[in-house]
Amino acid sequence: MPRDVTMPQLGMAQDAGKIVTWLKSPGDAVTKGDALFEVETDKATMEVEAQASGFLTSVTASEGEDVPVGAVIAQISDTADNDAPAAKPATAPTASDDMPTGKSVTMPQLGMAQDTGLLVNWLKSPGDAVVADDLLFEVETDKSTMEVTAGFDGYLAATLAEAGQEVPVGAQVAIISSEKPANPVARSVSIEAAPATEPAVTKQTSAPTQQEKKPTPPPPPAAAGGRILASPKARRLAREQGLDLAQLVKAGYPQPFHVADLDTLRAIPTETPVATAAAAVMSLTAEIATDGFTDFAAWAAKNGLTDADALLAGLAGASMTAPCTIVIERFGQQQSYAVPVGRSLSAVTATDAAPDLILRDLRGTALRNVSLGATDTPVLTLMSGVQGLTITLECAPAQMDGPAAIGLLTTFADRMEHPLHHLL
Repeated sequence: MPRDVTMPQLGMAQDAGKIVTWLKSPGDAVTKGDALFEVETDKATMEVEAQASGFLTSVTASEGEDVPVGAVIAQISDTADNDAPAAKPATAPTASDDMPTGKSVTMPQLGMAQDTGLLVNWLKSPGDAVVADDLLFEVETDKSTMEVTAGFDGYLAATLAEAGQEVPVGAQVAIISSEKPANPVARSVSIEAAPATEPAVTKQTSAPTQQEKKPTPPPPPAAAGGRILASPKARRLAREQGLDLAQLVKAGYPQPFHVADLDTLRAIPTETPVATAAAAVMSLTAEIATDGFTDFAAWAAKNGLTDADALLAGLAGASMTAPCTIVIERFGQQQSYAVPVGRSLSAVTATDAAPDLILRDLRGTALRNVSLGATDTPVLTLMSGVQGLTITLECAPAQMDGPAAIGLLTTFADRMEHPLHHLL
């Protein structure tokens, strides 16, 4: 699929660039990182690199030509003979009687591969007086979030995109007029493909107050894969203070979020999530006075059963509903065993099947207590006690209910204390 080559924005106040010279010719093979052309603005001349590998095709701009920021001037295609026309650049809204005149503020290009930016939030309201260095709005791309300055002195006569909207690079997003506007304009981003007979945007003759604005529906919480709209400072402080902005989304607070919203976030009760997490884990512990398994394993080895882990798996599996698969985990190493119905420990064999239970053997370590929480599979943990063994079972209620968990731990503890009972 062809990749568009656009005129980059090298400065916030730049709305066009002049192509000084093409460093590659149509049909030439290019590699990502190759210099494609030189562009000149009022403040700099620089080389623009290819953002993909392929062949340079569909060149539409000539050397010496001034090209609007964001305009597609060529493509990088899979083949040298791709003659597909380049896409038309994004254009500013068509002038109308109610549209103020003045200097245009466009969506900046924060990266060579960027073709749109998400307008996070307006930092000035229509009709406000601004100077060139005033922060006008926040924009977010895949790689960064930054604040954009007005670039001109005057008044914010029109905003042409709303918070939460994706705006093409180079598209007009605001108008700065030299005189205070009588009727500031606030619109949504214009759609170039809209029919000429139908307005692409809904006109608004006066700047809305904060109460009159219809809030943009908030995106889903971050955990669901959505993007949360927030100022860079709010994001940074939330990260430093361990605050989760998704809690504001879940509570129904409108986006974008600012520093002041962090006070609201701190006030949101946290008892409910903690209680839910606690209810999602069952943890039971048993202690036995003697470790009968060590002597039992030595006796079994003399009788041909040399795999002590298979013996452990057999005792654990017999404590559940066989047949089942038991994983023995020790120092990061795992081995799965298939435990058949019955009491025959010699019938326990290695397998690659998914486990029904993990038996974590921590005997011989200094650990005397464990609380790691539920995993996808119930976990039995063996630890050395002062005299005997400590055995902990951790699982989720969905994996087994309370009586089943008590029965499993009680039965396994008895087998570990008196292994020979298993053979009777």
